[in-house]
Amino acid sequence: MNTRNLTTFKTIIETGSFQKAADKLHFTQSTVTFQIKQLEEELSLKLFEKIGRHMELTQAGKDILPQIDIILQGEAKIRSYGKNMSEISGTLKLAIPDSILIYNMQTFIRTFRHEAPNVQLIIDSLQSEDVNQAILEGRADIAINCDRDFYPDTVVHERLGTYTTVFVAAPFVNPELLDFTTPHQQKPFSLICNEPNAYYQTAMNKYLSSKDISMNPYMKVQSIEAVKKCVMNNLGLAIVPYYSVTEELKNGALIRIKTDLDDIIFNSVCLYNKNKWISPQMELALKLIKSTVPT
Repeated sequence: MNTRNLTTFKTIIETGSFQKAADKLHFTQSTVTFQIKQLEEELSLKLFEKIGRHMELTQAGKDILPQIDIILQGEAKIRSYGKNMSEISGTLKLAIPDSILIYNMQTFIRTFRHEAPNVQLIIDSLQSEDVNQAILEGRADIAINCDRDFYPDTVVHERLGTYTTVFVAAPFVNPELLDFTTPHQQKPFSLICNEPNAYYQTAMNKYLSSKDISMNPYMKVQSIEAVKKCVMNNLGLAIVPYYSVTEELKNGALIRIKTDLDDIIFNSVCLYNKNKWISPQMELALKLIKSTVPT
């Protein structure tokens, strides 16, 4: 069996289309189509079917995917046997929320690239709610995320540390409008966020509801940096991880708003699938995450 065809099959699933898989593998789309046809003939299975304008994975394709993962992981084990870390090649795929990637991962990235220079590092900046799914679906080898209440049995979750959040405003907002501890109020602000379903955002929503404090509809932007810029320009208020606004609070670009959430501590975790082979690059990354990612 040609494992290249198996790699192509897995890449189609990861990227979502034949064309995107071709782009990633530096093939033509016709080559990808031919490889899948070869694989289907060899296995006597229909792996994809056309639904509307899209190619969808068949049930047979879904059923054999775990076995294909085992074959590809076995090949990777053989290729890495006897090599030191500087000789290891391949990829390492991480899934990380935007704020953690920007503020907490730079030392890890620098150290990993130094110790494993031939490994391609692929980092997807995802919404917190999508990070866990990336591990379940095999789209990421390792993830870092805010802790959740529940994980499937197949997901290993190791606590990294804790973090706090802060509710912030522009420094020139009327202080009389920034009372968020007295109940039964209507506030002329919007909450600005890049992750509406983040744990700390959900906690803020529950807090406002418990206080019967109403605000204008929230505004969603694409990144934590955009959130900060919008707040600094007095377009609204935001609750953010404290580590993301340390400098702005020090230099007065943002000010803290007192709430009853100030002392709440959130946990961060490292995640991976227990059914996945711990490759040399994964083993190195897990070690470095524990020693380099701020907690």
